[in-house]
Amino acid sequence: MVSEGILLGMGNPLLDISSPVDEEFLKKYEIQLNNAIIADEKHLPMYDELAAKPTVEYIAGGATQNTIRVAQWMLQTPGATSYMGSIGKDKYGEEMKKNAQAYGVNAHYYEVDVPTGTCAVCVTGGERSLVANLAAANHYKPEHLTRPENWALVEKAKYIYIAGFFLTVSPESIMLVAEHAAKNNKVFSMNLSATFICEFYTKAQNDALKFCDYIFGNETEAKKYAEVHKWETGNVEEIALKLAALLKESGRKTAVITQGADPVIVAHDGKVTKYPVILLPQEKIVDTNGAGDAFVGGFLSQLVQEKSMEECVRAGCYAANVIIQRSGCTYPEKPDFN
Repeated sequence: MVSEGILLGMGNPLLDISSPVDEEFLKKYEIQLNNAIIADEKHLPMYDELAAKPTVEYIAGGATQNTIRVAQWMLQTPGATSYMGSIGKDKYGEEMKKNAQAYGVNAHYYEVDVPTGTCAVCVTGGERSLVANLAAANHYKPEHLTRPENWALVEKAKYIYIAGFFLTVSPESIMLVAEHAAKNNKVFSMNLSATFICEFYTKAQNDALKFCDYIFGNETEAKKYAEVHKWETGNVEEIALKLAALLKESGRKTAVITQGADPVIVAHDGKVTKYPVILLPQEKIVDTNGAGDAFVGGFLSQLVQEKSMEECVRAGCYAANVIIQRSGCTYPEKPDFN
């Protein structure tokens, strides 16, 4: 059994509005598959258009929240995980609160007078394009984090995970938690999350990386990070080693890079290990939305139990495998992982 609140996540809670779309839709809104962006004016009509589709589904999402939900599902210990982020005082916000409770996550949301954030999940041939309208999620403030009842979650946690997307919202909150983790020898981890984070939030990302024990990402994000920092290599193994070298001076310093159907690359202590993933025939893949988040959730569910790297990666691959065979970041009632 793991202790209550052992894993804490902070991020941008978004309600996913998910539906299959055609190539025309992608062209109309100038969006690309396997990409995540923040909505601008031209994307705003997209949400109503998706909501009007008979195939639309609403799922509590946001990268960190997905990861925490999956870790909670894998752990099966109510309240093992907690989560903070900002939502609106509206029906989507209520939906989010109900969802978190149903999943056994102890969520302390900061509620603001702005609509709850949404994320358009546009699915074509099993691949997805994400367009986030942060709205309320963009209003998270350190004042919520430092309230005694919320800071208590930070104190209780031994492992903390924050997706890179939160760098666009509250880098101060990230640093408060990162510094606490460093001072108290807790495990702090983040995710590269998206190419635009690597490209446009470089300083905030690099400041946070110095406090990380683990950094996660996929090969596209890793290559973008290398390009932005002029590392002059597209070799993902080399990039993973260089990323690991940037992390906090602890015995942990590990970069974990997923590559879709190709092996997971883990760089630690100047060495790279490759772990094969569970391959699925194309017809079984329903939707890759949340696959990366689920991988991290599975990984962390074993890390908090101090399992080996091999077990952590195996659990990550298992969770991602379950999620891509379903619509959105959803899962059956109980995991079948042993």
